[in-house]
Amino acid sequence: MDEDFRRAALDYHRLPRPGKLAVEPTKRMATQRDLGLAYSPGVAAACEAIAADPARAYDYTTRGNMVAVITNGTAVLGLGAIGALASKPVMEGKAVLFKKFAGIDSIDIEVEERDPAKFIEVVAALEPSFGAINLEDIKAPECFVIERTLRERMKIPVFHDDQHGTAIIVAAAVRNGLLLQGKRLDEVKLVNTGGGAAALACLDLLVSMGLRRENVTVCDIGGVVHAGRTDLDPYKARYARETEARTLEEVLPGADVFLGLSAPRVLKPEWLKHLAPKPLVLALANPEPEILPEAVRAARPDAIVATGRTDYPNQVNNVLCFPFIFRGALDCGATTINEEMKIAAADAIAALARVEASEVVAAAYGGAAPVFGPDYIIPKPFDPRLILEIAPAVARAAMESGVATRPIADFAAYRRDLERNVFRSGNLMRPVFEAARKRPRRVAYAEGEDERTLRAVQSVVDEGIAEPILVGRRAVIEEKAKALGLRMALGESVRILDPAADAEVFGPLTDLYRIKVGRRGTPPDAAAKRVATRPAVAASLLLEGGHADAAICGGLGDWMGQWRHVLDIIGKREDVGRVYALSGVVTRGGEHLFVVDTHLCVEPTAEQIAEMTLLAAEQVRAFGITPKVALLSHSSFGASHAPSARRMRQALGLIRRADPALEVDGEMHADAALIPAIRNRAVPDSRLEGAANLLVMPGIDAANIAFNLAKAATDGLQLGPLLLGMNKPIHVLVPSVTARGILNVTALAVAQANAAG
Repeated sequence: MDEDFRRAALDYHRLPRPGKLAVEPTKRMATQRDLGLAYSPGVAAACEAIAADPARAYDYTTRGNMVAVITNGTAVLGLGAIGALASKPVMEGKAVLFKKFAGIDSIDIEVEERDPAKFIEVVAALEPSFGAINLEDIKAPECFVIERTLRERMKIPVFHDDQHGTAIIVAAAVRNGLLLQGKRLDEVKLVNTGGGAAALACLDLLVSMGLRRENVTVCDIGGVVHAGRTDLDPYKARYARETEARTLEEVLPGADVFLGLSAPRVLKPEWLKHLAPKPLVLALANPEPEILPEAVRAARPDAIVATGRTDYPNQVNNVLCFPFIFRGALDCGATTINEEMKIAAADAIAALARVEASEVVAAAYGGAAPVFGPDYIIPKPFDPRLILEIAPAVARAAMESGVATRPIADFAAYRRDLERNVFRSGNLMRPVFEAARKRPRRVAYAEGEDERTLRAVQSVVDEGIAEPILVGRRAVIEEKAKALGLRMALGESVRILDPAADAEVFGPLTDLYRIKVGRRGTPPDAAAKRVATRPAVAASLLLEGGHADAAICGGLGDWMGQWRHVLDIIGKREDVGRVYALSGVVTRGGEHLFVVDTHLCVEPTAEQIAEMTLLAAEQVRAFGITPKVALLSHSSFGASHAPSARRMRQALGLIRRADPALEVDGEMHADAALIPAIRNRAVPDSRLEGAANLLVMPGIDAANIAFNLAKAATDGLQLGPLLLGMNKPIHVLVPSVTARGILNVTALAVAQANAAG
């Protein structure tokens, strides 16, 4: 690495505090009672329960979500035997990846012990503390003995990731690479260079998946691993062949797969001609592979290439699997991670690469979405769907192979629980999605050509929550869907309507629009032009004209301008005075906070404050949440007689008369709304219990500023704005909306359509 990068890496590890890990409590410890429950005397109850039944440790402690990352520092990355202490930054990094990608708590343990027998004793004694053990960076052949012995002695999963994590990703790459090359695993010839722990684990897994052992040739630093060699350990000897060949070049002819886990530049470009047609070249030495991909492409353009590097396509990276394998193993109480579980993980990874890339992956590619093919046979490590595919597959395989002690009864519910690690809005949106699935409705999308819309619509089809209608040019939508690798059937499960081409639909709708806006200063010709050129107008007309049951507009351009077009066509409900906007934020901790009105009502009257509160509470209930409403002001409970404070007090009376059961209070300061202790000191008889989750503001400035501050301060995920009081289910998206945001709003619109009948 260059000196600038080295300094940046050191600063990263040192500032603002040393290291990459910290420990935080998961329970409140604010009062004497809290301390009594957490420690003495309350902790005795948990101890006694576990003493009576050791399985209860998973109910009362962190053991079921705790992994130890353990090493002796004998084979650290490309640094070699640098020792236990020097390996600590790597082990901390591994623990961080467990938390980041799978929500697993992890502790790094560096053991200064190179005697395998003593190391085994240290690790085995730790079993009561952890739900699983991740062995890391231990040199071969000692790693084989250590892992095998610990697996025999311990009743929790023990997994040497350098071996098996690499093997699983390689197996997925081989699975997809051979699929693209039109070859079968049980027919191909494979040559490996390296013969170390990772290489042998790769070969063992591929053999268990169907590769024929007699079709495998291994080369190590001593040359070809053949039956006549006397320097082979028992693990490598399993792959010794009867052959006269003694060099790598001599065993390459006819090879379909080259698997390199050895050293830089050992595969010469001039040798590539020996490989079979359409070969698969996995050059996985790091940081420099056995051969550079550009050299392979120059000599063998028919080859598919994978490396271990981030700057080339098809990176074989262990982070693709180890967090999710442990997630599935922990969640079903697996006693080990067996071959069936590893194969299930490999197949799940391979399958994910064959579907369209997620929005997160596309962003990492600079907006260009990778599509399954020679340069995309393995998913990217940050694909948020990995946990949703791998963990259930691993847990199911554990159950089917008889090693699960806490079988998962409902995999659909389990998958929904895993979504908390992927989508912060998952818990909030769950009841809304369930309501939408009961009766999918026709939903028109104004920006049908936008990539975010297309990705969202693919998810809408997969989730079965709506029948999408895309507004836009048919050829453009078809081309973009193909480029994104989307699977939806355009013209079948997804309808396309083009305002400029589909006159049989939009002709009558244009006449309808002329009538609606003709007395608002819009000439007939201008009205027709708007239908053809303003997607929000076209989508709104599809809803108003009965061609759709809900509509999603916006996401591009001026939000307020599009809102006005929507209001002109759809209008407000007859039973409300006006329309309002509700915005929500989901914090990183999963808490939900709603703010009204963030976009539309500039300086509401007391009557409008009451109306927006009741409408917002109705929407919060639709999420399955009991609304707890605070009317905010610069004043607390009558301390000021300023007009804004008086309006909030007047609104409180109106709200309580309209909905006596609603938990609402005010006017109050924002800290009193969110911190019960502060509120109770001011008014001990408040009807509001706990922290408020719906904040009602005295004006649009306060609402918009407060919402954006809350979103920024909590690194929160935005939901909305959601339109309250519209005559039909329709929403206008903000430009920052993501594909997941569009999916969420779709579910809301469908649920609203269903609730309306």
